[in-house]
Amino acid sequence: MALPPKFKGHRLVFTDDATTTSPSDPPPHTLEFYLDYVCPFSAKMFNTLLTSVLPHIRRNPNIANRLQLIIRPQIQPWHPSSTLVHEAALAVQQLTLRGVSDRFWVFISDLFTHQTAFFDEAVAGETRNATYLRLAKLARESVGVDEDEVYKLLEVKQLDGGKNAGNQVTADVKTVVKMARLTGVHVTPTVLFNGVVVAEIGSAWTGEDWEQWLDSNISVLGS
Repeated sequence: MALPPKFKGHRLVFTDDATTTSPSDPPPHTLEFYLDYVCPFSAKMFNTLLTSVLPHIRRNPNIANRLQLIIRPQIQPWHPSSTLVHEAALAVQQLTLRGVSDRFWVFISDLFTHQTAFFDEAVAGETRNATYLRLAKLARESVGVDEDEVYKLLEVKQLDGGKNAGNQVTADVKTVVKMARLTGVHVTPTVLFNGVVVAEIGSAWTGEDWEQWLDSNISVLGS
């Protein structure tokens, strides 16, 4: 599935140990990661991705030159805070479209690191906007974006009578949810390779498991 330009920070492409989110000639192979930022299993897979998978890709030009990675935000509605945390990541994406290309990846890494601070129990006693304030603070501490600007995108205004208008990232939330529904993805994490779910890939996979899979499915291929 195509990636809308406004979500270009969700893409990671490898070129000579550097990364870019605007490849002129996209690699032939794509790994898509459907992740929920308050899902412990998603956090485990993302940590393996950072510590083992990305270094292995960068060490192997036969893989790096043929592969791109895409994060697909997967909101899990049975955890109400999931929407709020994903909204914060989308706000950071909006604010960094013209900035450092990997800020989105840095921020979601910190969201995973601090995910217990946004579990159901952790947000039960605060308002929605209070949770947004904490997320905006984390965004500033994580990637240096303006805390007030993040909060402006997230805040829900209190209006007499109400209009159910959402906030400044609601349209982006609708887009990522619609895209996920088109794939039929339900469980997090879920990984797609060239548009097809790879059922055997799960959060329990080690770095060695990933290396063997990448070497077998990409490095040895001539395309």
